[in-house]
Amino acid sequence: MFDAHVHLIDPRFPLIENEGYLPDPYTIADYKRRMSRFDIDGGAVVSGSFQGTDQTYLRAALAELGDGWIGVTNLSPDAEDDEIVDLNFAGVRAIRFNLKRAGGDIVGLTMLALRAWEIARWHVELYIDGSMLGSLEPVITKLPKLSIDHMGMSDECLPYLLNLVDRGAKVKASGFGRVSMDVGSALHKIHTVNPEALMFGTDLPGTRAGRPFLDSDVDLIADAVGPDLHRVLEDNARAFYGLPAKERHFEDPNPTLRLDASQAPTLRLRRSELPLPPPPTLPLPRIDRR
Repeated sequence: MFDAHVHLIDPRFPLIENEGYLPDPYTIADYKRRMSRFDIDGGAVVSGSFQGTDQTYLRAALAELGDGWIGVTNLSPDAEDDEIVDLNFAGVRAIRFNLKRAGGDIVGLTMLALRAWEIARWHVELYIDGSMLGSLEPVITKLPKLSIDHMGMSDECLPYLLNLVDRGAKVKASGFGRVSMDVGSALHKIHTVNPEALMFGTDLPGTRAGRPFLDSDVDLIADAVGPDLHRVLEDNARAFYGLPAKERHFEDPNPTLRLDASQAPTLRLRRSELPLPPPPTLPLPRIDRR
């Protein structure tokens, strides 16, 4: 599995209160304990609003997690080109715009996004209230590559979201405890429009969410996408983040077995040895009921 959306809160590094909120620590060790029953072999560490534009925690996390993990960072609009190159070398692959909690100058963010794309081919990940998608569509369409966090948050945005998905945008199947929508129905609609769009994420530790990730959330995704579950749990995100595809071999649980060489083959019968056909059935006499 590839967890395309996880937050790490390491108390060794600076944190910033956001709207009076400061999260509890959630370290790599905490994450590994929580997900120990799942086969997680990669993911995306996503910077939160409470981490500002600090990159030290992200560099440390990616160095510890190793291969298969990438970073999604908050970046200052006046960041130097060399900083983008250096972060790309450290494993960062995307820039996040938190328009739900952090806001920002849309024009400036768009220019930053285009510069990051030109320098390192970073895409943009949007954390946005669904009600804003429609009004931002003229700006969003200028972005070369895009994903939307937590399915856009609400059913209100679904028509705009499906339009973006039809044009190639990706969608995080994450944060089910923080959305106001019919999750199963939304997942099914998004997947129907583009089977390559959905990317599974736990959103752990679920800061400020109504509830954190539940193991049963995977069942909810499975019900919505059916046999394409492997795409949502891993393949789509790996392709989107430019990671090598996983080789997957499916085995037939009831394969057709070859005939054992020691068994005699079925022999053909001569026509004279075939059983005789049964005698013809005589028609019943017709009874006149007049």
